[in-house]
Amino acid sequence: MREAKIKRKTKEVEISGIINLDGEGKSEVETGIKFFNHILTTIVKHSMIDLTIKASGDLAHHLIEDVGIAIGSAILEALGEKKGIKRFGYAYIPMDEALARTVIDLSGRPYAKINLNISQEKIEDAKTEDIIHFFSSLAQASKSTLHIKVIYGVNAHHKVEAAAKSFALALKEAISIDEKLKGKIPSVKEAL
Repeated sequence: MREAKIKRKTKEVEISGIINLDGEGKSEVETGIKFFNHILTTIVKHSMIDLTIKASGDLAHHLIEDVGIAIGSAILEALGEKKGIKRFGYAYIPMDEALARTVIDLSGRPYAKINLNISQEKIEDAKTEDIIHFFSSLAQASKSTLHIKVIYGVNAHHKVEAAAKSFALALKEAISIDEKLKGKIPSVKEAL
């Protein structure tokens, strides 16, 4: 099983849990931020990973950022040497009037370009910039190249949910095992 414990404690936050990349889409998420809980649960459901996470902190910004770091670090650890993974994943997902695209490379080279195409400052009880920062922090900690773009839409909730679902499906594809690789690292360098 490709699992890792999640543990991060600073003066600002305390996060604990476990991630299983070979899961069934089960989640137990408790961050104290309802919209963020919804986004995490959505990612788990559609990526088919299992995630248990309990997070508390002083400010929503710190909490959301550090959850991204903690989950990204756990994904990296659970992937181990990355032998046999597909490495790349992409998905287009509609959510009513919104359409989002995610492309991910579990390359070992961290980079994030996140465009949620949202002008409003807040979505329910979460700041838009904090959701963007979550995805960026996850990409940095998992050493992944991540591009997320909401192509169009009207409703901010729908835009973020489409982005979360497209991220989930792209991640699901990238972490999946390709039997043709027979345990090899998917790189001409033979290292990721």
